Amino acid sequence: MNTSRRSFLLSSTLGVAGAAGLGRAMAEDAPPADKATFRLTRDIPVEEGYDVIVAGGGPGGVSAAIAAARLGAKVLLVEATGCLGGMGTSGLVSQWSHLGNGKEMLVGGLILEMVKRLCRGGQVEPGARGAFDKDENRYLGGVGFNPEALKVLLDELCREAGVEVRFFTRAIDADVDPADRRVRGVVTNNVEGYRYLRGTTFIDGTGDAVLADLCGAKCRAAGRDTPDIMPPTLCAMICDIDRARFNPGHQQAAVDRAIADGFFTQPDRHVSGLFYSTDNTATMNAGHMFHTDALNNRSLSDAAALGRRLVQEYVRFFKKYVPGCEKIQAVGTGSLVGVRESRRIVGEYELNFDDFQARRHFPDQIAVFASAVDVHVHDTSPEEYKRFREEFTKLGRLKPGESYGIPYGVLVPRGWANLWVAGRAVSTDVRMHGAIRLQASCSMMGQAAGTAAVQSLRAGQRANDLDTEALVLALRKAGAKLPQAALSKTMTRRA
Repeated sequence: MNTSRRSFLLSSTLGVAGAAGLGRAMAEDAPPADKATFRLTRDIPVEEGYDVIVAGGGPGGVSAAIAAARLGAKVLLVEATGCLGGMGTSGLVSQWSHLGNGKEMLVGGLILEMVKRLCRGGQVEPGARGAFDKDENRYLGGVGFNPEALKVLLDELCREAGVEVRFFTRAIDADVDPADRRVRGVVTNNVEGYRYLRGTTFIDGTGDAVLADLCGAKCRAAGRDTPDIMPPTLCAMICDIDRARFNPGHQQAAVDRAIADGFFTQPDRHVSGLFYSTDNTATMNAGHMFHTDALNNRSLSDAAALGRRLVQEYVRFFKKYVPGCEKIQAVGTGSLVGVRESRRIVGEYELNFDDFQARRHFPDQIAVFASAVDVHVHDTSPEEYKRFREEFTKLGRLKPGESYGIPYGVLVPRGWANLWVAGRAVSTDVRMHGAIRLQASCSMMGQAAGTAAVQSLRAGQRANDLDTEALVLALRKAGAKLPQAALSKTMTRRA
């Protein structure tokens, strides 16, 4: 990294770019005349010398950064919180699910490396401890893990690979060439103030497509460009379950009894419930915050406070209605709200429900997955719960041995030269978003984005015109499980 003595002029009004080249100037008009405005102008330090800049250190972003750094790139990862891992750590969603399809392991590469290291270190729920002792491909299910152990592991992986990490740092603006759809740099803010970071390639791992939106890439926002918003929950870490008496399969019946008794403040039948993460702890995923707009700070702030109240309510529910939970305690709630849906890019390919129903695989697929369609209820009505159950159990569930591919084009905002998105903000329709928003698939997409970024800068290929045969071969070399027989140098695009 080189900190230049030169400065970059940041000039904006209410977040709308005022200086030529700042990304949002492409997509937004000036604020309405009747709105009070404040013009911010700053000369800020320039830092340069980075091959890959990643915004967001969740499952997609951290995997992208590690993959790129392992290939020899100079990588900077900026993360808004104080740890890596996103929903798996800060959000306390301490389980990786759908690692296989009931007959074979599907995940490979970085995410499988993480799973194995936590299993062998004893930092997983007891049932997964010996998962890989005898057969590298034997374990096919999910793995509950210690979120604190994952934080430490991700720090180690970044340090080993040579990733420079800046915690407590947000991307707040972008400098782009709108004609070429090329990012030149990002503006960040942390306790030291503003910085302009110049790079060659850029990856958005924010989960909310924050960087892509700042650049002016076309996106779709839940509840604005779609009729509904999948509601978040706030997860909590729970201790003191009586394992001998607790039966996870009895949770739904208990929910139904409590609703009949008028126990809950909202009659929400869709409760994911308790699942083990370690010997002595479990994650509680319960209590939807309906109609939360994760792209609106007031709405998200209200949801965080509501989520903490709902955690206490569900602790009381489990104590009263579920055998083995009479003494449970909530020892912590997530520092991140468990957002399921916010903003998605419009990519070179949009993975859709037709692809899911066809169990479609692609020559340029960069991941294979087998999660069901899991679009949570949008309200507490019986009709909406019936919709969810029928979609999840009939339309959206795969048979053992089935899977589908995730093509490269979902990672690339349409037309962009050096910008990728990894994680739940990739290009899908609503139902496919409900299937591939999980941590394991996000990690595989991140590894693909980081690998593609290095290929782009070394081969001089645009993100939207990458040699996908070379990409798939590179991912296979790094351990990804990509069984497609036919490869293609050009990506699959939506007509």
